[in-house]
Amino acid sequence: MNAQQLKNAILQEAITGRLVPQDPNDEPASVLLDKIRKEKAKLVKEGILKKKDLEEKPISKEEIPFEIPESWEWCRMSNLIQLLSGQDFSPNKYNDKKVGTPYITGASNISKGKLIINRWTETPSVIGVEGDLLIVCKGSGVGKMCVCDIPKIHIARQIQIIRSIISSFKIDFLRIVVNANLQSIISKAQGVIPGISRDDVLDLYVPLPPLAEQHRIVAKIEELLPKVEEYGKAQEALDKLNAELPERLKKSILQEAITGKLVPQDPNDEPASVLLDKIRKEKAKLVKEGKLKKKALIETPISKDEIPFEIPESWEWVRMEDVIDFINGRAYKKEELLDNGKYKVLRVGNFFTNDSWYYSDLELPEDKYCNKGDLLYAWSASFGPKIWEGEKTIFHYHIWNVKYAKSLLYREYLYYFFLADKNNIKSSTTGSTMVHVSMENMKPRLIPLPPLAEQHRIVAKIEELLTKIDKLKTK
Repeated sequence: MNAQQLKNAILQEAITGRLVPQDPNDEPASVLLDKIRKEKAKLVKEGILKKKDLEEKPISKEEIPFEIPESWEWCRMSNLIQLLSGQDFSPNKYNDKKVGTPYITGASNISKGKLIINRWTETPSVIGVEGDLLIVCKGSGVGKMCVCDIPKIHIARQIQIIRSIISSFKIDFLRIVVNANLQSIISKAQGVIPGISRDDVLDLYVPLPPLAEQHRIVAKIEELLPKVEEYGKAQEALDKLNAELPERLKKSILQEAITGKLVPQDPNDEPASVLLDKIRKEKAKLVKEGKLKKKALIETPISKDEIPFEIPESWEWVRMEDVIDFINGRAYKKEELLDNGKYKVLRVGNFFTNDSWYYSDLELPEDKYCNKGDLLYAWSASFGPKIWEGEKTIFHYHIWNVKYAKSLLYREYLYYFFLADKNNIKSSTTGSTMVHVSMENMKPRLIPLPPLAEQHRIVAKIEELLTKIDKLKTK
């Protein structure tokens, strides 16, 4: 049960007579109703009420929604209150200089059951007084309520005043009744700007307790609702934690993975240093064959100050540019992007969320296409890796195709490293309108390189744990 459900249950207990015990010494509600009738007759004589306000719309047995204690009475809200509507003023008739009477215009003037005063007016209109119940009857925040706690106010048409006929009557109990029926009232709101009609309020069934019991009910509600609010805050914090937990766990697992703490090291694994030596020899061979330039053999030393964390002895720190090539996609002119064509054009939007595709009929160099199984990286606007599972596709300029030495790097390990390092990479972004990470910033970045066999064990463990996290997220 969430906080709102608990609050609704307490309000329901209150209006059905189950929240506090009845006291046989209480003056019954029927006597209170007689006093209200006499007071209304007096107000009619004084011209404050009209004769029609003395009329009482009966409630049939079939209309009664639930049983109430013997000392209570069923009546309508119209039997108990005056309902006053407000008047709107043009901006030239109110001010923010605290001159005149506070002017209450709508939901923005009510927060957590309290009045917020930000406008004043010297123009006479409907006056609310201390002790009146204010309810927003139109626009956003419809149904918000508070009791007026200052001597007098003006109200706009978006506000209605519920005023009890006799001063001894507990307006806070009527607030409880309205609150308990609020969803039903709001569901009747109609119009382009939804509003509560006067009849929705006046025709509301009121289970009326003796006056003394009303005081006990209100006191009990005031005792319980702060506890419900505390419960609600605790529940919100717990819900937030539960919502964030899977992502936090995922980040923690990836961090453990790239620091060598997720799986145990195996002394029988060929260390990463041996793999790197093999790569260097292969590069030297390619240089001799004229397939690489001599500068490909140059490795920028890694200083101790650059190393972000410790790794196991069998691992090595390497720069991306020494083991990875980033192949840029093609920049398109608007007129080159077609609604139909031979090849799809993979953009960053398609990379993550957007299913709307552009096409191209251009025949391009082979390195401008991605194929199933390629590791891609979006480097602009949105960041992150993706293993492409689609058909042969042209990839856009804002995406790199990541090429790597397969004898040294396991694709999935590299993918998970990119995920783990995503926030660090974002800190290297540039640009004001569209942030991006440049290839110049990306190439010198460091990768913690485990032995190839350990990369496979790490990936297997990550995928085992992420499957469990996905189940946790579903629950």
